[in-house]
Amino acid sequence: MNILDLISAVLGLTCVFLAGRNSKYNFWVGYLYTVSLFFLFWDKNLLASLLLQPVSLGINIMGHWRWTHPRAEERSADDASALRVTKLGWTERALCIGAVLVIAAVWGWLLRRLFPADPQPYLDSCLTVLILMAQFLSAQKKWECWIAWIVVNVVQIALHLSVGNIFMPVVSGLYLINGIVSLVHWNRLYRKND
Repeated sequence: MNILDLISAVLGLTCVFLAGRNSKYNFWVGYLYTVSLFFLFWDKNLLASLLLQPVSLGINIMGHWRWTHPRAEERSADDASALRVTKLGWTERALCIGAVLVIAAVWGWLLRRLFPADPQPYLDSCLTVLILMAQFLSAQKKWECWIAWIVVNVVQIALHLSVGNIFMPVVSGLYLINGIVSLVHWNRLYRKND
């Protein structure tokens, strides 16, 4: 049993639970979660996921600002100091999917050549790009972030099982459940503001 698995599990579940409940406090837990994941991925030699953590920190900071400092036309009906939930258009959705597929393929190819120690370069890369997209959409409070997180959780289960992580597959299963609940909750928030 790895203590980093346990710490990451607790911080991650807390962060995602708070985000799914539309709480801006998820960002404070997210900062700690990013640090714990950096060390966990270092320990497991998952290099693409390791390199993701500084980028995740930047997206987390941006999201924290966006959620708490919306422009006038972006304010929530319930709380004028909070960003409202919105949805992407079909063209934006197609662009997001295309970007994930292309970037993941290129990143996986590069990772395989630059870091041959990575046990799953293409799966690791796909997960990395999906997480970045999910985080970016979450930072913008886009409903589709939860669809991306659901896909991330399914991929994470496979990745963590393949490298022998003990708690992270269970945590990813809990994330999956939270993602489905949050998808429904944010849809209600979207309808309330639409």
